[in-house]
Amino acid sequence: MDLKASRMALSRLAAARHRLEAAKARTGMREWQVKRRERTRQLIELGGLVVKAGLVELTDDDRATLYGAFLTVAAKLRGEEREQALVLWKRKGKRAFDCENEPKRQEHAPRLRSQ
Repeated sequence: MDLKASRMALSRLAAARHRLEAAKARTGMREWQVKRRERTRQLIELGGLVVKAGLVELTDDDRATLYGAFLTVAAKLRGEEREQALVLWKRKGKRAFDCENEPKRQEHAPRLRSQ
């Protein structure tokens, strides 16, 4: 009887270990999936900015042209004019975002009656 009880305990212990390892594997997979989804979302948002800026239409969706333009921007950011370029581009980007949001703000603003 003692041998049978030991075997049962060993079997339960092995099953518990297996469940723990399976749970650990699922958790690891979830972390990987979360990181992958975050990266996918970032890439989609960046692609949206390319479209929003009109670059797809202006280049007739030519990937080589787009890539060359991005390489030119990257070279400028590696150069001495980095800070000036960043300030200028950030200002232009903020203004563009603000102009896009302006009609939405006006739609939701209370309207005053004219007399």
